[in-house]
Amino acid sequence: MSVQELRKGIHYVGAVDWDRRLFDELIPLPDGTSYNSYLVQGSEKTALIDTVDPTKCEELMSNLEKLGVETIDYVVSHHGEQEHSGSIPMVLERYPDAKVVTNPKCKGLLMDHLLIPEEKFITVEDGETLSLGNRTFEFIYAPWVHWPETMFTYLGEDKILFTCDFLGSHLATSELYVADEAKAYQAAKRYYAEIMMPFRNKIPKHLEKIEQLEVDIIATSHGPIYDNPKFILDAYKDWVSPDVKNEVIVAFVSMHDSTRKMVEHLVEELVERDIVVKVYNLSKTDIGELAMDLVDAATIVVASPTVLTGPHPLALYAVYLTNALRPKLRFATIIGSYGWGGRMVDQIKGMLTNLKVELIEPVIIKGYPKDEDFKSLTKLADEILEKHKGLDVMK
Repeated sequence: MSVQELRKGIHYVGAVDWDRRLFDELIPLPDGTSYNSYLVQGSEKTALIDTVDPTKCEELMSNLEKLGVETIDYVVSHHGEQEHSGSIPMVLERYPDAKVVTNPKCKGLLMDHLLIPEEKFITVEDGETLSLGNRTFEFIYAPWVHWPETMFTYLGEDKILFTCDFLGSHLATSELYVADEAKAYQAAKRYYAEIMMPFRNKIPKHLEKIEQLEVDIIATSHGPIYDNPKFILDAYKDWVSPDVKNEVIVAFVSMHDSTRKMVEHLVEELVERDIVVKVYNLSKTDIGELAMDLVDAATIVVASPTVLTGPHPLALYAVYLTNALRPKLRFATIIGSYGWGGRMVDQIKGMLTNLKVELIEPVIIKGYPKDEDFKSLTKLADEILEKHKGLDVMK
């Protein structure tokens, strides 16, 4: 993306990565992403807020050249991950008088991962300010959204809050601000599900901090900027609330159709009971979409055949992911088939230690489902319905 102006003397100088399709060799990026960096020029000092992924460093440098930037006094680093901080060494080489402004924890990470010498740092405490002349930064510690060293920067004179990863989205776009709210909502929800949801219980206090500030613009490190902060703040309040919806996630894998037939019957029974069902074939699924639907669901059903006495590896991966993401699920159950025996239920239960869920009695059968097995699945649908009624989510 070319240089774009937020306010007079404040410019976007980051880069859009249209082609990136995988993050951390783990997270699918169907819509690409961006690495947002901002140049803030005061009457006395100039600061660069975050940098870009090293693969896009040339674009950052080109943008600074377009603005005729001869001096950078400060490089504010909100977070140590390389897609934000990885180009700091190159910036320091080009602007040798610049100092890296960050908190002590982030300083340690940057020294370890980027080998930035200690004398290049200025460390700040929570609530500390830094003057650029006619503009002043206030630094706000925001641990665990999503690393322990994350912080925000508030520019009070312009009512801009730079939030690093928090409230962001993996969405490549040429538009500086959110233009399509429906698309931005989906991208932000996916980002929340994959990255922020494990820290759901810590997020409300950060939302409270933001509400105490006068904010006209929320400038994140990924995705388009919010010139309507209420849009994303309201979405986060909903996602982190304890409320769940009348939804069941069915994550399944089937080798010889026994488990698939069980899934098809259970799904039909749940739909007849006016329960919203979202089905994921784990051999084909974009795991990010599964994560996104876990944000609101009341119940998850893991459906798996038995492989060498345990769950299918794809089912294990889905269970591991669900446990790691810590969604606000209330109920879980397991269905599946075995050939001669196994400990599938015990293994899956043992992997759900992070979730505060009630386990509904599993339905595990031998071989291909028979009439009595389908009846057991019908009973399971009844039990799930009663559990949802108890939550008062049946609308």
